Parts: sequence; C-alpha cells; structure tokens
Amino acid sequence: MKRTIAALITLALSFTCASLLNQNSSGSLYSESYPAVVCPPTLSGLSSQISTPKTTFQSLANRSGKTNVFRSYRYVINKDALIVSANGVTPIIWQTRAGKWAGGTICSGPASSQWFVGGSSDVTSRGHLIVTNSGLSDAIVDVQVFSEKGKQKLTSLTIKAKSNSALALDALATGNKILTVHVIPRSGRINAFMIDERGTGLTSMGGDFVNPISAPATTLIIPAIPNQLVNKSQKVATHHIVRIMNTSAVKANFTLELVSTDGNFIPVGFDSQNLAPGVVTELALSPIVAASAFAVRITSDEPVVAAISSVVTTKSGKDLVWSTPTPPLVPMTMAVTGLTPAIIFASAAISVQIEVAFLNGKKSRTNIKGSDVAVWHVPNAARTIRIIKSSAETYAGALTSDANGYGYIPITPGSLLARVEVPRSNIRVLNP
Repeated sequence: MKRTIAALITLALSFTCASLLNQNSSGSLYSESYPAVVCPPTLSGLSSQISTPKTTFQSLANRSGKTNVFRSYRYVINKDALIVSANGVTPIIWQTRAGKWAGGTICSGPASSQWFVGGSSDVTSRGHLIVTNSGLSDAIVDVQVFSEKGKQKLTSLTIKAKSNSALALDALATGNKILTVHVIPRSGRINAFMIDERGTGLTSMGGDFVNPISAPATTLIIPAIPNQLVNKSQKVATHHIVRIMNTSAVKANFTLELVSTDGNFIPVGFDSQNLAPGVVTELALSPIVAASAFAVRITSDEPVVAAISSVVTTKSGKDLVWSTPTPPLVPMTMAVTGLTPAIIFASAAISVQIEVAFLNGKKSRTNIKGSDVAVWHVPNAARTIRIIKSSAETYAGALTSDANGYGYIPITPGSLLARVEVPRSNIRVLNP
C-alpha cells in the first residue's frame, strides 16, 4: 500500500513539474522601442529648425545608414528630411519664409492613413504635398483628392527608397479652390506633410503646415483656434473658415459647438448642417468672444474630417493658420527649445500635470485645472515639456509665433511605444 501511495505522489509531482516547464518554455519575451520619426524636408526658399533631444539622426538621403548626434537642442535643417531616433520625445519643426509666414508641425512615425483638410489648387496656391519614404525599398502610395466638386482622379506614386516627392497642390486638382487630400500607403514606410502657401503676384497671403488627421470620426475636437481681437471694445475678432467633408457614402448632418472661457454655444448656422458625401464644404465662422483662443466640438451622424483656417495679423503682415483636430491627451514628452507657445487645453473638466525641463538642467512641475478651456504658456528657456498625467477626454493644441508669422502645433506624440515578440530558442528544434 505504501509503495502504491509513493508511486502516485511521484507521478503527480512529475506531471506538475512537466506542466511548469511547459508553461515556462511557452512564455514570450518582448522588445519595446519607439519607432524613429521623420522630420519633413526644407523646400526651396524656406528655413527650418527642429526642437529636439540630443539623440541620433540621419539624413533621409544617407544610403550608408551612418548616424550623427544632435549637438544642440535646436537644429537647422538645410534641405533634406531627417530620420530621428527620438526615443519617446516628440520633436517639433518650425518652418518659415522670411517676412512672409511661419508654421509648425511634429516629426512623426510612419502612418497607414493621413487626411489633410487644407490647401487649394487655384491660381493663389503655392503649396505642396510632401510624401516621404524612409524605408529601404520602393513604396507605392495612393493620393486621393476631394474638392468642392467632389472626388477627383486618384493619383498613384512610386517613391524610391529613402527619398521624398513634393507635389504642387495646384497640380493635384487644377482649378479647384478647396481641397481635402487622403494619403494611403500601399507599401513602404510613409510619412506625408502638407504646406499650404498662398500668394498673388508678389503679395504673400500667408502659409502654414496643415497637420494630418489619422481617421474620420463622428466627434472631432479642435482645441486651439486663434481669436485675434482687432477692436477689443467692439469684440470684433479674426475671421475663420470651417472646412469639412463627409467621408461616408450617405448624407450627413453635423453640429459645431464653440467652447471658450466666455461659455459654450452653437454659432448661428452651425446646428444640424447637411453635408453631401465626398464634397468639401466651407462655412464662415465669426464668433463674438473676448477670449484670445477658443476650441470647437464637431459632432456628426456620419464620419467627417474637418479643420479651421484663420487669418491673423503679424509683425510682417497677414498669415494663414490651420487648426486641426487632435486625439485625447496621453502621457508624453515634447521638445520645445526655442519656442514659447501658448498651449490650449479643452475638456469639460481639465486636470493636467506637466513637468518642464529647462536648458540649465532644472525642472519644475505645474498643474493645469479648469473647465471647458484653459491656457498655459510654456516658460522661456524650456527644453522639454512632459505630460505626466491628464484628465480623460482632454485635448490640447499649441499656438506660437515669431517675427515671420504664426502657427499651430498639435499636442500629440510623434510615435508610440511598439512591442515586438522576441523569438526564444527551443531544444526541440535540435532534438525533435
């Protein structure tokens, strides 16, 4: 009897050990890293500077794969696009045409879909769509243009490895006034950037980056729209244009709600507006509010894409600003050296904790609280800002300017942490 019990115990222990070994051998290991981000090239006549961490980068045209190290937190791009190992810190690029306009965007990782709500293809257009392939093989990209006349002819591009193509907007849908452009990569490591620049003869009408939207949605929040008061006593503000397109195959109805420190309301003419599918529509927005910036919430019964253009006065004249939707705020770090933007937060209940790292090595923390809209100014000599934590459904955008012009920058990470399973060796490969 004792032998039988001992045999049963031994058998049970054997099964237990085998089960544990099987569980351990089937466990997976993962490698986590941030994908490299791409900063757009500097086109002829423009100047570019990147706010960046001191990390490694390489020129897009560099075929050897050799990397360099940023020697400062503010780097000048003379011409070519850069591939930056940002390691979770989102660089900001600031581009200018001297005395004409200025604009900013983030350096970002490859995208599977990008919508650009902005630009024109008429005689005033001097803008470009820049498509960059940072991969090691040729890429195929579809560019679908929509306008006030509906869906236009599809353009397919082949972009060589580690190169970019700049397409003039006035050639995408010649004669069309208002554009929405959808960039859909079929292969390759693709980033696209749009610069909307306008002018007549020798007169500049301003310019700006049009920041992309990753996907249409039934709710869009545009958190930072400049509201430059011309006459404070009369509260006459900058004129704005809402550009919107219904991306579905059926009619849509949308409502736009303005959100500001002066209160929330639906402007006249923006309640249950009809949108035909695939047709780009523009509507004038002239709110009477005293706030220097406001946000809008767009809700629709079908997915839409939208942006708001504003014409502002700068030291050098008039400039064009495109404010675009952003996703909800998440913990992230952004490089801001050389810039002192005003960051506008939009939410029903705002609670955001921020850490600022300065060029002298010191750090400070601040808490932003409020309802609907809150404005915080990045302090001078800041190197990075880190969103430590944020209330749910909070959105943020930055407005900044220099002697050349005025720009909008979305507050969103350029790349997200990627997790890849690492293969593990198994003795059964050698001893089946």
